[in-house]
Amino acid sequence: MIRIARTALPPGLSGRLATLAQQVSDTDHDGRAATARDLWKHTTTRRNVHVPLSECLRQMAPGLEQCMYCGEDEGTDIDHFEPLARNPLRTFDWLNHLLACSTCNSHNKRNQFPLDADDQPLLIDPTAEDPFDHLLLTLSLGHYEPLTTKGKATIEVCELNRPLLERGRVRSRRVVNYCVRAWASAHRESNAKAMAEAVTTVQEQPFADVCQAMLRQAQSPGAEIVFSDSPEILALLRDPELRDALLSR
Repeated sequence: MIRIARTALPPGLSGRLATLAQQVSDTDHDGRAATARDLWKHTTTRRNVHVPLSECLRQMAPGLEQCMYCGEDEGTDIDHFEPLARNPLRTFDWLNHLLACSTCNSHNKRNQFPLDADDQPLLIDPTAEDPFDHLLLTLSLGHYEPLTTKGKATIEVCELNRPLLERGRVRSRRVVNYCVRAWASAHRESNAKAMAEAVTTVQEQPFADVCQAMLRQAQSPGAEIVFSDSPEILALLRDPELRDALLSR
């Protein structure tokens, strides 16, 4: 999971969402959830709202339109960060929409939305906060450790440490290492095309969180220990030109 910049909606889509939200708001309290669900599933909504909304989310998503939670699978679903069943008034709220894979949306997260003692969400919204403030990725294992209560809840609800994801992150680290070395070789030869290809390969693979974590940990205390098996990778990840290229998306 990485920080994702939320873009502005096209005026037409924004207006359609506002109209639908008003219809939910105008419904009596007890009937709002049913109204919101019916409006969300309506054929006209699917055509005029789901399609352009999905396009906006895909443009924001990491890699090749990957899930904003696990980062592995293609994002196929519009997820309501705060579930419709809990707060139907946010059904058509752009700030409440994320792109998720079907596993994260329908199998793991579903209607789970844990709250703290002050009724604040205990799930990380990657478009509103930096997940790395709450999560530490152990690169050698592909395993997340929580730094905060919010990090712990997000790991549990989204099942961020399921074995398949851990193996994928370890593999992703190997790909980043390979591409970083390829970038360095191309740089020595002043081969701009090969440099760009190395960067694109990293940016378009699943698990964008791995590269992001590597870049951060390369500049953190204890970096020499984290990268003790590959000191040349550490040196490259500290290179300003390469860092700028990898963070350019």
